[in-house]
Amino acid sequence: PFPFIRMVFADSGYRGPRVAEATSIAVEIVKRQPDQIGFAVQPRRWVVERFFAWISRNRRLWKDAEATIESATAFLYAAAVMILVRRIARNQ
Repeated sequence: PFPFIRMVFADSGYRGPRVAEATSIAVEIVKRQPDQIGFAVQPRRWVVERFFAWISRNRRLWKDAEATIESATAFLYAAAVMILVRRIARNQ
């Protein structure tokens, strides 16, 4: 459904054959440094977290309250459109 997506980044919770075999999209697991203590920004992981923060500004998406995947997907698209419209308006 999304031929333009070639690779996704995920945390170690998505490691394993089940995720790798579920799609033809390459899944790269972002691992923390072995000597890391406490919080540290992981490479590329911040992009996902930033997107979640952006869509969480939409009141309907602050938690998973939708009854169906279709309605959740529709509201996710609506939130993404709102983000893009704001960016376009800001640059006018």
